[in-house]
Amino acid sequence: MLKILFLFFMAGGIPVAIAMAGASLVYILFSGNLPPFVVVHRMVSGIDSFPLLAVPFFILAGNLMNNAGITTRIYNFALALVGWLKGGLGHVNIVGSVVFAGMSGTAIADAAGLGTIEIKAMKEHGYSTEFAVGVTAASATLGPIIPPSLPFVIYGMMGNVSIGALFLAGLMPGLLMTILMMLTVAWFAHKNGWGRDMKFSGSRLAKALGELAVVVGWPLGLWLVVDKLQVPAQPAVFVGLASLFVLDRIFKFEALLPIMTPVLLIGGMSTGLFTPTEGAIAACVWAMILGFVWYRTLKWKMFLKVCLETIETTSTVLFIVAAASIFGWMLTATGVTTGIANWVLGFTQEAWVFLLLANLLMLFVGCFLEPTAAITILVPILLPIALQLGIDPVHFGLVMVLNLMIGLLHPPMGLVLFVLARVAGLSFERTTMAILPWLAPLLLSLAVITYVPSLVLWLPRQFF
Repeated sequence: MLKILFLFFMAGGIPVAIAMAGASLVYILFSGNLPPFVVVHRMVSGIDSFPLLAVPFFILAGNLMNNAGITTRIYNFALALVGWLKGGLGHVNIVGSVVFAGMSGTAIADAAGLGTIEIKAMKEHGYSTEFAVGVTAASATLGPIIPPSLPFVIYGMMGNVSIGALFLAGLMPGLLMTILMMLTVAWFAHKNGWGRDMKFSGSRLAKALGELAVVVGWPLGLWLVVDKLQVPAQPAVFVGLASLFVLDRIFKFEALLPIMTPVLLIGGMSTGLFTPTEGAIAACVWAMILGFVWYRTLKWKMFLKVCLETIETTSTVLFIVAAASIFGWMLTATGVTTGIANWVLGFTQEAWVFLLLANLLMLFVGCFLEPTAAITILVPILLPIALQLGIDPVHFGLVMVLNLMIGLLHPPMGLVLFVLARVAGLSFERTTMAILPWLAPLLLSLAVITYVPSLVLWLPRQFF
């Protein structure tokens, strides 16, 4: 009856969070086995979680970066790095998304923030609007794969999985997706005979490569100082951070400090300096230092607006999590999850068959539900089966999140689809058709990530 009530409410166009909580309440009222107060109790306890504190802070950090002019710096950095290649602005689009993914944690922020700049620039350089929209939509899926990631936080909380391990697990898949998407841009450039969008400049490229060298070399140098020279960690980190600002001032780097955001987060979590929740707070402090003090592009009036937007987004996410808490508890209490698990395990005992079926289910669900809602519904159902079949929960989390990110590009409910249709001024139908060719590299990435778990698990196993 619980499943029927939920589907009935969803078919009536009721928002998914209200449908989950409402179905649970109606079921309790009709069954008479539990007091209705259980709904409120379970919803409140569902969001009474320390890891969930990371959600508002990561949202705030992404909004601060997006509103402090950081997106323009990221675009200019990507332009210097790969803009001189054939089909250059397509490559710029992808590299820019890789960098922005390390700050925002959401596909929507990537599409709305960088997408506005990238689509406008590509149209001015003669690219079709459809191609600009397609590459922007595909690259936006990198946002929740490359850490930090809001879906990973929700999945980790729902499945009792290490959020730090999930963050590390996203790095190699993110690199794979980036390479496949850049190869797709190269194929389009070869097919259509596109040239370079800007002249090759050795000085600009050298400066961009210098920024990358600092980003890679800084944590390695810090590790050598602390581990080999036995310098205390806290003063070494303090001096290292100060050196970053000195280098940025001397060489006038375009986006060195914003690019350091994921390095600082991953480094802090993997070395035990802070938890993912504390890392989210550190990301906010870093964004405020850059916006208010260093670049001076963030004003207090804008900061207030960003805070209000963060509150609005956070309340939506946490309400979905709260509703999913009672719904997932009811699914377990009524034996639905056990029944589904027994049915699946009776159908197959092979992990690869289950992963194939789970991929098909999650791709379908992703077309209709927002990722947070889908994660909160699917984790209690699918994760226990995955564990019984010996599938690593970190690996399964990557598979789930990537499936749901691909769902953001699909009608009828793909949020990235709606955002880019508005940004580009395209009809919903033309936007959908523009995205279709880009499903090829995304689905290929999904296949590799699903059936080559070592790609996902190698880094987390080094630290967790």
